[in-house]
Amino acid sequence: MTTRALTTIGFDADDTLWQNEQYYRLTEAHFTKLLADFAEGPKISERLLEAEKRNLRHYGFGIKGFTLSMIETAIEITEGKVPSSVIAKILDTGRDLLSHPVETMPHARDTLEALAGKYLLVMITKGDLFDQERKLAQSGLGDFFDAVEIVSDKTAITYRRIFAKVGDGPERAMMVGNSLKSDIVPAIAAGSYGVFVPHELTWVLEHVDEPTEAPRFRKIGHLGELRELIDRLA
Repeated sequence: MTTRALTTIGFDADDTLWQNEQYYRLTEAHFTKLLADFAEGPKISERLLEAEKRNLRHYGFGIKGFTLSMIETAIEITEGKVPSSVIAKILDTGRDLLSHPVETMPHARDTLEALAGKYLLVMITKGDLFDQERKLAQSGLGDFFDAVEIVSDKTAITYRRIFAKVGDGPERAMMVGNSLKSDIVPAIAAGSYGVFVPHELTWVLEHVDEPTEAPRFRKIGHLGELRELIDRLA
């Protein structure tokens, strides 16, 4: 009996299976216009990023933390003089993000459909629980997955735990995603393959160098190339 080298495939969600960062960018642009009377756009964006960094350990990843960081930044930029009408508009933009229609990435459905049943598929994503559940339901991709894991952060420990629970351990697993920092580097550290699918708008806090020297690092142009890569590994 032959033991397959690869039995489990993990997929990131945001900007891997569906668009995400572009909506944050549009919201940020709207936010800088709201505060245009108090500071220049680049300065506002800089202060917002600083607030997001500070608040990750308090609020985690996702729209709710982003909205609270916008409010905090507005208070700082205006030295506490931000009009209540601006706060209301910031809250409206956060709610708009939480209800935005889901746009799946090219090749996402075809790739999952081709792999489902042949491999154990698990979605591993960070973010707000309700928001990620909403997006998964609206995407129509949920039936392809054997498991869904919505986590507060992605580390090597996270991947070891999930791939041991869902599959046959990290050594026989692969993680596919657009974030080198969250999807690829820690998955490789756990012993899995890490398949990098670049997205043009990946959040700056997810940027690290490509681990090109790692034997289990792979890079593809889009999800449509994943099946061929898996066939080569097999």
